[in-house]
Amino acid sequence: MTRSLNLLALLAAALALPAAGEVKNPDTFTYLAIGDADSLDPHWAYDAASHMAYLNIYETLFAYEGASTAKLLARAAEKVPSKANGLLSPDGKTYRIPIRKGMRFQDGTLLSPEDARYSLLRFLLIDRDAGPAANLLEPLLGLHSTRDAQGRVREGLFRDAAKAVSVEGDSLVLRLPKPFAPLLSILAQWAPIVSKAWAVKNGDWDGREETWLQHNNPRKEDTAFYQKANGSGPFALERWDRKNKELILRRHEGYWRGPARLKRVVIKGVNEFGTRRLMLQAGDADSIVADRQFLNQLKGLDGVSLIDGLPTVEMDPVAYFTFRANPSGNPFIGSGRLDGKGIPPDFFSDKDARKAFAYAFDYAGYIRDVHRGRGTQASGCIPNTLTGHDPAPPAYTLDLGKAEAHLRRAWAGKAWEKGFKLTLAYNSGNTARETLCQILKRNIEGLNERFQVEVRPLEWPSLLDAYQASKLPLFVIGWQADFPDPHNFAMAMLHSQGDYPRTQRYSNPEADRLIEAAVAETDTAKRRALYLKLQAIERDDVPHILILETERYRTQRSWVKGWTFNPVFPDAPYGSYFYPLYKE
Repeated sequence: MTRSLNLLALLAAALALPAAGEVKNPDTFTYLAIGDADSLDPHWAYDAASHMAYLNIYETLFAYEGASTAKLLARAAEKVPSKANGLLSPDGKTYRIPIRKGMRFQDGTLLSPEDARYSLLRFLLIDRDAGPAANLLEPLLGLHSTRDAQGRVREGLFRDAAKAVSVEGDSLVLRLPKPFAPLLSILAQWAPIVSKAWAVKNGDWDGREETWLQHNNPRKEDTAFYQKANGSGPFALERWDRKNKELILRRHEGYWRGPARLKRVVIKGVNEFGTRRLMLQAGDADSIVADRQFLNQLKGLDGVSLIDGLPTVEMDPVAYFTFRANPSGNPFIGSGRLDGKGIPPDFFSDKDARKAFAYAFDYAGYIRDVHRGRGTQASGCIPNTLTGHDPAPPAYTLDLGKAEAHLRRAWAGKAWEKGFKLTLAYNSGNTARETLCQILKRNIEGLNERFQVEVRPLEWPSLLDAYQASKLPLFVIGWQADFPDPHNFAMAMLHSQGDYPRTQRYSNPEADRLIEAAVAETDTAKRRALYLKLQAIERDDVPHILILETERYRTQRSWVKGWTFNPVFPDAPYGSYFYPLYKE
């Protein structure tokens, strides 16, 4: 009954279309996403929905200028360090970052260099499993994790971090073990500054060596910042209604660059495209998530603008294999045995099983029908917009004969003889990923009546929790650049300590060696050669199924002004940095 009433209300709203020239809710911007944020903790969250939200709440040290992925602007920092201005040492290992004076958090307190230091240390030391800490652990400490392979915290870690991140006068000083070219780009995305005093008052880490271990690898609900916020950015948290997937931000009147023109931003998760379209048409939404397959349903809507041809720096979608699934209380692997009713936890450790699935997908059909022909099949994990992209033809195309041959060999023939049942998961509401799953299901099940692939939609936070716990044998997700450098894709998708391989339990020592050599290489040609060798390993190991590289488009009301596309801003081009936006 409630659902029926809600739909009637939406239909009524759609009939009340805005009159020509009328701007609906001129002080409020409403963005309809698919899912909800995972956490508002800027040092814990590692998903686009959360990242987009908190970059509007917290100020980072630097930000990209407009649409550029190379030119940086100073934000909480007064200047961008360079060798020319003397803030970057000649050897490239010491950065002095003067912190801007007079900035205030949303509780009215002043931001200090100590807040900047505390924020970087907290980012490094929280280091939750499959989290963002490696983005700065690698350049600042030469590590990928605060813990060793057995999960033990590394000896002397706090002292090393304190030496790497310090305050001298009004400046934050960073000392690196060796030069790391993408560092400033990382700081533009992953250095949100929190208030140390507020954190301590709300029961979070107090900044001391004696207490930091209590906060290493926490549950997301256990941090003070999970559903509360106190930033110095253009918007403050007003309310987060997780039950209804609605996040409401209000203008920060004391923002150092002046208050935003918008008074309020509403970010709401709406799974159904039809509902999103209806609300956009009625003027009750200002921008929405809309995949390529829905473009024709949006063309010609009165008062709606479509901005197409937007290049991306991402790999999306990608289907990931988990080599050794966590069997504890795992509903996604059925019986847990190769008996036709499930799969063993290490089912995808067999390369033939992985290759079979890679040959069973219709890449050309998916690009043609779902993405309307806009895109090309991906040939390697490094996008064609970055150095190191492999222009070779894709290694896998739809070939059901090869898929069958590999499955007949998988598990010494037992997979074909016994059959299997497994779950293929994606985030609910993402129709492009759902279609991918259905194509793979149809083709695999068509090979043998004993094969069962259950396609299961999960709410975004649930999908993240399940894959981070290594419980999903096969799942579909995307990777948008943390920073515009090939290392971000190579590390995240192929290094044993990268975001996905750590949860997949995938490891190839030669891949690790090539990745580490490439990020330290300053000669572009040599660096590219290393990445080409890496992608040859990727094609043979097939730890994931790469689908395509494409362009995206943005859907917004024509009254929206001030939007600029930056391909590395989280959730772009759908989500936004809301500060420059207004409606007229």
